[in-house]
Amino acid sequence: MAGKSSGWIYGAAGMLIFSASLPATKLAVTGFDPVFLTLARAAIAGLIAGLLLLIDRAALPQRGEWARLGIVALGVVAGFPLLTALALKSISSIHAVLYTGLLPVATASFAVLRAGEKPRPVFWLCALAGSLVVAVYVLRQEALFSPVGDGLMVLAILVCGLGYAEGARLSRKFGGWRVISWALVLTLPVSLGGALLRWPGDLAAVGSSAWLGLAYVSLFSMLIGFFFWYRGLAEGGIAAVGQLQLLQPFFGVLLAAALLGEPVRLMLFVTMGIVAACVAGARRFAS
Repeated sequence: MAGKSSGWIYGAAGMLIFSASLPATKLAVTGFDPVFLTLARAAIAGLIAGLLLLIDRAALPQRGEWARLGIVALGVVAGFPLLTALALKSISSIHAVLYTGLLPVATASFAVLRAGEKPRPVFWLCALAGSLVVAVYVLRQEALFSPVGDGLMVLAILVCGLGYAEGARLSRKFGGWRVISWALVLTLPVSLGGALLRWPGDLAAVGSSAWLGLAYVSLFSMLIGFFFWYRGLAEGGIAAVGQLQLLQPFFGVLLAAALLGEPVRLMLFVTMGIVAACVAGARRFAS
């Protein structure tokens, strides 16, 4: 029981860190090309991760584990950051951040397929209800949709859910911080080389807000957040702790409002309360 409780605490910390990712990405793409941003954030985090692994003298993963680390890298190092950065060129950060309300169902589904978890039927009712509430909120608040932006966000959610579930499985052996560190190191030749090739021509024209966004997504969204998140998933259960992502859109909306001046309505807090009840129900019936 203590392990499950600590898993929820670590998971909540990771969720709060991730909730600022899309607003920070929105800031970053005001000054950086989305492809460069994806490569640069992975390269910066990868260099730091490599240094941490050297200091730790971490043992190399075994042959079969590199393929699983590749799945993690595809999902959370390359896929989700690139797809969301491209999507934010045509949709608002609030619109995009609300899609993260679908992540719990995606993560739980991959937890069943990849990790063999078997949540109880009531769990799925709570999880689907929470996602439905978030979807209704999106429809009420944002009537305008972009086929390209929304399509990219759906793909981002799918690859991210897979990366979360696979990373949590590996975390039970390596620990969360080593999993994301090895995944970042695995992609470092591509991310660092690609970032240098796509280096912006005029860095002086990049505003301070874009630099701030790049710093956040590199250090926190790409690295530190996973230290907490993967440990939380590994200790508390992938499907169960993953339901905390239902709350992530609302914290993201509040941060987007504070950082970007985007509007917040009273219905946000009402919906957040309903979603919190769904999260509590999912925790109760997760196993």
